[in-house]
Amino acid sequence: MNVPHITEVNKDTFWTLIDQAKEHPGGPSEWLMEQLVSMGPEQAKKFDTIARVYMDAAYRYGLWTAASVMERNGCSDDGFIDFRAWLVGQGREVYLSALKNPDSLANAPSYQDFRFEVLPYMGDHAYEELAGRDTFQDFDPAEYRMLAAEIKKDIRYGNGIGYPYTWSEAASYLPKLCAKYLTSEELEHHIQQHNDTWNLTSPEIKLARATVQKSKKRTKSRGDCR
Repeated sequence: MNVPHITEVNKDTFWTLIDQAKEHPGGPSEWLMEQLVSMGPEQAKKFDTIARVYMDAAYRYGLWTAASVMERNGCSDDGFIDFRAWLVGQGREVYLSALKNPDSLANAPSYQDFRFEVLPYMGDHAYEELAGRDTFQDFDPAEYRMLAAEIKKDIRYGNGIGYPYTWSEAASYLPKLCAKYLTSEELEHHIQQHNDTWNLTSPEIKLARATVQKSKKRTKSRGDCR
């Protein structure tokens, strides 16, 4: 494969490396690890910091609702970490589209069959091999803040993405995702058995549901999901 040789990691080459790695279906993570090791510890650590910024930027309740639908039975804290890593691994276009409209993930590869969730972690693995310690030990808050400020200029969050939706609200917020991952019977079962995908006694969730506006999409009946 004829690809540009990257020697420095920034927010643009980060995505180029992700895309190039995915062209190696037999070992995308191994290929990416080799590239980052060859660039040296500073660039490997920068890749890890950028990946961390993108994963943190995707920590939004609307995306967590999307993850719950795509998992088909809710999504735990650890599951949402995996989901956000998967989301970054899908590439820039899918990632940015999802932050603008989580329902766009209905057009992404199947969550169960096409993950690439390990790719965002390869910077840490490469740094550990080169430096003998992990990136958490050498975390630089100032570098993180600088990269976060630069990266967030490209992000446009969609209306209502900060609201914690229940199962009964998911059908109107994510109609395409519901149609792809859930039957109407499965959704109805979730609504009847345990409508709340969140701990509604949590102060954080209570505050979000009280202060964050829902998406302004047209309210649908439950049957409209499928």
